[in-house]
Amino acid sequence: MVENILTFLNDWMWGTILVVALLGLGLWFSIRLNFAQFRYIPEMIRVLFDKRSISAGGKKGTSPFQAFAISTASRVGTGNLAGVAAAITVGGPGAVFWMWIVAILGGASSFIESTLAQVYKVPDKNQYRGGPAYYIEKGLKNRGLGIVFAITITFTYGLVFSSVQSNTIRLAFENSFNADKWLVGGFLTFIVAIIIFGGLKRIAQVTQFIIPIMAIFYIIISGYVLIVNIGQVPEMFGQIFAGAFGFREFAGGTFGAMILIGIKRGLFSNEAGMGSAPNAAATSEVTHPVKQGLIQTLGVFTDTLLICSATAVIILFAGDYAGTDLDGIQLTQAAFESQLGTWAAIFIAIAIFLFAFSSIIGNYYYGETNIEFIKTSKPAIFLYRVGVLLMVLFGAIAEFGLVWSLADLTMGIMALINLYAIFRLSSVAYAALKDYKTQRKAGKDPVFYQDHLPGVEGMEYWRRDQTSEKEEG
Repeated sequence: MVENILTFLNDWMWGTILVVALLGLGLWFSIRLNFAQFRYIPEMIRVLFDKRSISAGGKKGTSPFQAFAISTASRVGTGNLAGVAAAITVGGPGAVFWMWIVAILGGASSFIESTLAQVYKVPDKNQYRGGPAYYIEKGLKNRGLGIVFAITITFTYGLVFSSVQSNTIRLAFENSFNADKWLVGGFLTFIVAIIIFGGLKRIAQVTQFIIPIMAIFYIIISGYVLIVNIGQVPEMFGQIFAGAFGFREFAGGTFGAMILIGIKRGLFSNEAGMGSAPNAAATSEVTHPVKQGLIQTLGVFTDTLLICSATAVIILFAGDYAGTDLDGIQLTQAAFESQLGTWAAIFIAIAIFLFAFSSIIGNYYYGETNIEFIKTSKPAIFLYRVGVLLMVLFGAIAEFGLVWSLADLTMGIMALINLYAIFRLSSVAYAALKDYKTQRKAGKDPVFYQDHLPGVEGMEYWRRDQTSEKEEG
């Protein structure tokens, strides 16, 4: 009954509203930015490893790479392995194309939202906080809507998405090791508790260690399969493009479903425009807001164009995805096993554990920073942590369909609020990029102050008296 209601609501919201909003605004932002998400790829890589901080001491907040790791920890997980499999199962190879489109256009949306997160961030003890709730309040001067967003993201990421991740871990370990779901759930809940009670610094330390290593290994293994099957690559891409625009899908009534599942799973995976990554982007210590805009755009491409594509390649090479009874991650495991042997399914189980575990940690932080936005309250944070742990346990024992339907609904609501906000505030991000380009052309390492954007209010952190130690580079 509950799952039927969720399906009805999802069909209504995703049927037109979100498809138009995501693709339409992504294209609009791309045009207005002159497709900066492509032109600035070398600059994205440069600033990712830029160790220069705002102050001479420079130990407040996280490094640009750590902020990238936190947001990527949330992006890289179930969506990359289980979500891609689910998309191909429902929508066929053509769904992969629409995942790519969401990433390509979403790169511009990600740049806008993450730049705004830096523009309107606030200092908090030994770190920074920011994100949609903060720029809605300071930029749109609408604290009420900011609170609505804060509640929505806390529920979506801290609770619902954490259950999605634990559900996928359970399915993977059930498939490879015949592990008891209560045992998996209990163990996962225990280690998550250790991390989330350790604070942001511990979250950053864990994610910056786990994500790069596992992502590199995953891409290497997928690359090996690609090389071994190099002769099938043209056929594979033919399947993707033919499926994306094919007559068969249109005539069979699956054309719309293919687009929807591709966009849903693409958004779930790379989060572009959803309003989640800006919470991590705001924590970073940078000399100019645009730097985090560029870094988070790189995160979108890394997630979908590299890691999701790697998963899709393996599944399409393996075949037998149509009409399968396997759920998400189990299909990915079966595909890897068919290409590389039994050990590959075990590798995927371990990989999804680390990917999904790091996602739970990143998701937790998004909820915490938004609770702090509503009201600083230690009891509220404690109750939230307990809620996260209970949802991790729930996800490990719940059914696959129910968990994903709930995630789709809350994700859609959150995305609509954020897309409205960044559309209204996009001119601030355009102006910040113009300021950044001017300084780079002058041979400087860009430095930002509030008076660089005359008439824009709410940027208290960037006042010259607050950032007097910045180097003019």
